[in-house]
Amino acid sequence: MKYLSVAEAAHLWVLSERSVRNYCAQGRIEGAFLTGKTWNIPETAEKPDRLNKRADLPMDLLSRLKAEKKTKLHGGIYHKIQIDLTYNSNHIEGSTLTHDQTRFIFETNTIGIGTAVKVDDVVETANHFKCIDMIIDNASYAPSESFIKQLHAVLKNGTSDSRQDWFAVGDYKRLPNEVGGKETTPPDRVASEIRKLLADYNATKEKSFDDLLDFHYRFESIHPFQDGNGRVGRLLLFKECLRNRIVPFIITDDLKMFYYRGLSEWHNERGYLRDTCLTAQDRFRKILAYFKIPE
Repeated sequence: MKYLSVAEAAHLWVLSERSVRNYCAQGRIEGAFLTGKTWNIPETAEKPDRLNKRADLPMDLLSRLKAEKKTKLHGGIYHKIQIDLTYNSNHIEGSTLTHDQTRFIFETNTIGIGTAVKVDDVVETANHFKCIDMIIDNASYAPSESFIKQLHAVLKNGTSDSRQDWFAVGDYKRLPNEVGGKETTPPDRVASEIRKLLADYNATKEKSFDDLLDFHYRFESIHPFQDGNGRVGRLLLFKECLRNRIVPFIITDDLKMFYYRGLSEWHNERGYLRDTCLTAQDRFRKILAYFKIPE
């Protein structure tokens, strides 16, 4: 097969050479590959559609995320959610990576960090990107036990925890654990409690905002896994917002303590968690408005 240079492809498609190189780097030219620093483009390759035009993109959030994920669009809302949700959810759980470091890993698939970092933080960051792809791909389906376990398996794959005999990656905890100093569901009752939670939640067809928050609270109270419960729970919450056409949200560092208080007090006072999540939701509305996506 004959291959074109970037310059030849740019001339043929009436594009700048920079645009052609970007398309190659984004994987949008089928069959293109690097030799050293030179892109080789199949002569039969087609000019990529300019899906970065706002008018060409689907308008609802889930469709936009699927389209941008498929085309590997740089700088869109999919790109932003991958970085912001991953950074904030991991940061809540103690990750030492900064927002810029998280963005660098997503954009380049390399570390490029001068300071020492925990290997697990890097691995779980890369894994979380995959988990977000999973919730986008499966957003239209009701949550299931197998999907929840799969999320956990992907999140913890390749971590130091996964090399421990007692740590069940992709399966329920084997040892009792606590959250916020409170007891959680014992290991021998986790499976039955998760099935009851899913049965109760999936029995309601029209979900309210409080229904989603109650599901999240009950999931975190069960704390089904040895570690990673918060991140899996927030991924599920984001997914269910997408499925039920409810504006999603991201818990940022300044909301963390209010979020923890809301979970702790949900059974007594629902307003704490609700107000915290509504605040986060208002912030996400600004993101939707910037990317011209209707609620």
